Amino acid sequence: MKDRESPASIAEADQRSIAAFLEGVWSEDGLSDRTLDAYRRDLEGLARWLAGRDRTLRTARREDLSAYHGAQPVAVRSLARRQSAFRRFYGHLARHEPAFEDPTRLIERPKLPRSLPKALAEREIEALLEAPDAGTTLGLRDKAMLELMYASGLRVSELVELPLAGLNLRQGVLRVTGKGGKDRLVPVGEVALERIEAYLRDARPVLARGRQPAALFLSRRGEGMTRQMFWTLVKRYAMRVGITPKRISPHVLRHSFATHLLNHGADLRALQMLLGHSALSTTQIYTLVAKEGLKRLHAQHHPRG
Repeated sequence: MKDRESPASIAEADQRSIAAFLEGVWSEDGLSDRTLDAYRRDLEGLARWLAGRDRTLRTARREDLSAYHGAQPVAVRSLARRQSAFRRFYGHLARHEPAFEDPTRLIERPKLPRSLPKALAEREIEALLEAPDAGTTLGLRDKAMLELMYASGLRVSELVELPLAGLNLRQGVLRVTGKGGKDRLVPVGEVALERIEAYLRDARPVLARGRQPAALFLSRRGEGMTRQMFWTLVKRYAMRVGITPKRISPHVLRHSFATHLLNHGADLRALQMLLGHSALSTTQIYTLVAKEGLKRLHAQHHPRG
């Protein structure tokens, strides 16, 4: 049990090193608060474990890091995230201190299983978008949120954090702040614009209760929505139209947006811009999804499939 949760406290020098690193990557790369919190947790966990062995982050060797991974087993994706935090931390030290030797340089990276994004069929998307009751205040809001997510391919965090000021109804575009604090302009389809206009006219004033909240989409209490709230409503409407919980998540709408655009001939570079991917290689995974769909279609319908 000692290896799994050492009672040792983090050395003061390690606390300073972690704080300096987090401030450095925040200013240099504009990482999100969620990513910075994950880096902090991973580094503090390593620092506590090292402190129990009379070492610090700065004096750790490659053998120490390998021993830590063995003593603190986690799922392969969590291990990859943890190693990413360590590599960035030690890489940051090496860049600022040329004499520092990076202990992560020779540590093998875990091989992640390739998982393709899961997209719904177009008929399933149509059923999901029609599920909310447009005759109610919350139904108008939910219809607008679902329609906008599918029409624009937003990340869940981008959707719930959208400010009212980021919407330009006249031009039909959104100004979205994505990963790394990077802004991009995203076009909104005609149907989504109609749903948003109905929400702004008939639902948002009711939810705002005379106040002027900054968020575009509001909860029952007149506050901004959360990821958890949106996930709950997506799951509820999916079950209503017969989509099983295992096949649905808020991010599935984003995957469906990308897959359906490619299926209808969209350019990969344009899709990259719409999704806000910094690298084209991230977007290219959707071409694999499209190919898998074609294989299934061939197998089902070709006489020699």
